[in-house]
Amino acid sequence: MPGKIIDDFVLPATGGTTFKLSDARGKSLVIYFYPKDNTPGCTAESQQFRDLYPDFRQAGCEVVGISRDSIKSHENFKARFTLPFSLLSDEEETVCEQFGVIKQKILYGKQVRGIERSTFALDRNGVLRREWRGVKADGHALEVLQFIQNL
Repeated sequence: MPGKIIDDFVLPATGGTTFKLSDARGKSLVIYFYPKDNTPGCTAESQQFRDLYPDFRQAGCEVVGISRDSIKSHENFKARFTLPFSLLSDEEETVCEQFGVIKQKILYGKQVRGIERSTFALDRNGVLRREWRGVKADGHALEVLQFIQNL
């Protein structure tokens, strides 16, 4: 997928806004997909992106998080952990499918469909430059930042 221009999409976002991918052109963009608000791994990952957010901005990059949770859930998660970037709701899984992040996973011994923790870095023209799939939350945001700083 790297080298591919990502098709435009529109999703509801926190703050009563709508996120349109084409509106993000002109700066780099990190899209991180995570399974669920307020779970340990997703909280840790989001907090790490939060803590490094000023460095992403300094590098000319915006960050957004996407999960299947509702906007109401996202608003609570964002407020609870003081996340400075938008969280996008993909309840219909259209963007999750576009990026191929819906997988069969084992959760407490049961097989379930869910989001595989994945991150995508797009350049200023909306071209995918790197993807990370099946990532571990701890330390991941720093790895993404280092990539963006060298983009």
